[in-house]
Amino acid sequence: MARGKSFIKTNPDRFRLNQVPYLLAILPYLVFTILPLLYIFNHAFKPFDELIEYPPRFFVRRPTLENFAELFRTATTSGIPVSRYLFNSIAITAIVVVLSVFLSSLTGFALSKLKFRFKESLNRANTLALMFVGVAVMIPRYLIIESLGLIDTFLVHIVPFLAVPVGLFLIKQFIDQVPDELIEAAKMDGAGSFTIYRRIILPMIKPAIATIAILSFQAVWNNADTSATYIDSDHLKTFAYFMSTLSTSSNVVAGQGMSAVAALIMFVPNLVIFIILQGKVMNTMAHSGLK
Repeated sequence: MARGKSFIKTNPDRFRLNQVPYLLAILPYLVFTILPLLYIFNHAFKPFDELIEYPPRFFVRRPTLENFAELFRTATTSGIPVSRYLFNSIAITAIVVVLSVFLSSLTGFALSKLKFRFKESLNRANTLALMFVGVAVMIPRYLIIESLGLIDTFLVHIVPFLAVPVGLFLIKQFIDQVPDELIEAAKMDGAGSFTIYRRIILPMIKPAIATIAILSFQAVWNNADTSATYIDSDHLKTFAYFMSTLSTSSNVVAGQGMSAVAALIMFVPNLVIFIILQGKVMNTMAHSGLK
């Protein structure tokens, strides 16, 4: 376990002087990559004349909140308030992240440490699922969802996203490195499988859990296809779908401010969750690389 712990501490806990050369080396790259982030924030606060001026300016000169007010006014007059779309997105994302993390970690524990029939077949099936992108299974997915009666229901936003093959793969790789002796010792002390999972496995795979949380969050929060393909009722659609319709529901030029604000609202949660959990993601990548 000593070797494994060295990888768990991939990210330094505090600043050290020997990091200065590396920080100086990546500083130009950091400046280059942060420019799009600054542009998104600046663009949302630009008044209309700055949004359409040519040549465009990078930084806003006269910040305004009018774009935010316009977005909420337009959504309200269309019949469904923007708060409804936001509520749907927040609720769906929270449910999917919690359930996908729970199911992936529990299944990863079972496939790694428990013995049962068809275990290897399930492992191979999950590995095979990594080969397929969403577009390749769009038709069979639609047929399955229709046969389950999920069309135009709230559950259609949740059920298809609970299975995260790449997340299950990463978690299983992580749990594979937990010594079997530790599991056997817990069993000798009278611990059941779920107790071992809750008290031993979960605390040791926090980096992998953070990774799955980010993957699930981004897949659901940014998803507009489900609302467009499976949902007919406007009150069940998400903010990502609402954002994708802004350019078609209003004049393209006049709607620039609303589009900029909607893009900012979609972007900020992704940025926040990644900043909070990115250290865990790096640890997961390093740890999984040991296999």
